[in-house]
Amino acid sequence: MIDGPRLPQTQAWQALKTHYEESRAKTLRQLFGEDPTRGERFCAEGADLFLDYSKNLITQKTLSLLFGLARECGLEARRDAMFRGDKINITENRAVLHTALRAPRQASIRVEGTDIVAEVHAVLGRMADFADRVRSGRWLGCTGKRIKHVINIGIGGSYLGPEMAYLALRPFSQRTLGFRFVSNVDGTDFSEATRDLDPAETLFIISSKTFTTLETMTNALTARQWLVEALGQKEAVAAHFVAVSTNEAKVREFGIDTANMFGFWDWVGGRYSMDSAIGLSTMLAVGPQNFEDMLAGFHAMDQHFLTAPLESNLPAIMGLLTVWYNNFFDVQTIGLMPYASYLKRFPAYMQQLQMESNGKHVDLEGRMVGYETGPIIWGEPGTDAQHSFYQLIHQGTKLIPCDLIGFCRPLSPLERHHDLLMANMFAQAEALAFGKTAEELNAEGSPASQTPFRVCQGNRPTNVILAESLTPRTLGALVALYEHNVFTQGVLWNIDSFDQWGVELGKVLAGKIIPQLCSTAPRLDHDSSTNGLIRRYRKYNDRP
Repeated sequence: MIDGPRLPQTQAWQALKTHYEESRAKTLRQLFGEDPTRGERFCAEGADLFLDYSKNLITQKTLSLLFGLARECGLEARRDAMFRGDKINITENRAVLHTALRAPRQASIRVEGTDIVAEVHAVLGRMADFADRVRSGRWLGCTGKRIKHVINIGIGGSYLGPEMAYLALRPFSQRTLGFRFVSNVDGTDFSEATRDLDPAETLFIISSKTFTTLETMTNALTARQWLVEALGQKEAVAAHFVAVSTNEAKVREFGIDTANMFGFWDWVGGRYSMDSAIGLSTMLAVGPQNFEDMLAGFHAMDQHFLTAPLESNLPAIMGLLTVWYNNFFDVQTIGLMPYASYLKRFPAYMQQLQMESNGKHVDLEGRMVGYETGPIIWGEPGTDAQHSFYQLIHQGTKLIPCDLIGFCRPLSPLERHHDLLMANMFAQAEALAFGKTAEELNAEGSPASQTPFRVCQGNRPTNVILAESLTPRTLGALVALYEHNVFTQGVLWNIDSFDQWGVELGKVLAGKIIPQLCSTAPRLDHDSSTNGLIRRYRKYNDRP
């Protein structure tokens, strides 16, 4: 929390505003021309990740002012408070301790007198035992068949994280097990996930902290009905369902043996929970050892963020650059382009992490912020993205900074493919930065009539993130990098990055509308548009 003047009135903010006006005309061509070695200096390493941020619209003065802003906003103190277990989620009066989920066994973090690290490792031990039984075939369905298919039912953080991690780590998964993920309350999501499966070989993981989430429990009840009708016995539920929840009574009422219930804690937000019991499907896929390696990657980045000076701190640097573009260049969106097909769901996961965390319009004191907060996050894997929306980034009228993520060693045996993939990533970063001038086109003999259409202005900023290869450890470090990047942004904007009250309003209104879609619904009392849409829906479904 910032003491004293509000953010735009702070000394560091005013200095950055002046600096922006003085330096905004500088191009990346000019910056590299004036400082040919900036590519060697504007880079940092941590937790086996390398960040090249030299192709950003910054100078050393920009960085000094941004680091000054971070310190004036108390970034380091607030970071320490989070790791310590202080209740920095002020609107819910909760600690924010996803970092404890990957703390080593010998660590100790106490919350209200309880050593939560011991609790975390107790759950991890139970998860590992369960995963070993399923993976080895010792866990059998009610007919005596071994499990071949696992369906994770959840929504939000209970879905996006597990699905992203499974796809990212498929080379490390046990291929005799198939995994599918159901989240949408649209019935086609469940129908398509189960249409070709044998219920006797299928295991469901129901992920809902309260075991009351509308979408998750609707799909869970449908799954139970599908299984019981096929196998002819209610007792089959205990052999084919497990729960990730804290509501023991609801889990038991559903028919799940509470011995197969895996819990987590209110100091873990959904979008920060993929390394908790929510990651049970990930552990089933890749095994306990690979899951442990992923946690080690998370922890390595946690320690880097906690101990590295801001000047060499990857998450802090990335968060500060986001603030620089968001608040001084009026950038509305940031592109996230992993050059790895296995990371195809990484942008979607980051959308929730960033936009649910920092899409806030009031500060920690409940005042309207008066400045832009969370940018829109979007993206697709390269090279698919290059033949889709890169045209707009290169020659459109909007400034869109991009993060490009790549790996030096391929997981595929097709090394030539990987050379082409990475050549494209490096080339796109270069092209976005420096573009192509009319003079260069003329020197190459380009027809004069085409010149205006072929000019690329460049000056499009990028961060390039490189790792040796996409391993479980690397994935953990990469996710933690973005978690702490988001945290850095939130501290500077003086907002609560760990609540999500905006998600609740639609849920409440949906609960009111559900009975109104039936012919026996009470009198409609919405606005004329909503009332009209409900009536039209009733008409098409023969409900007066």
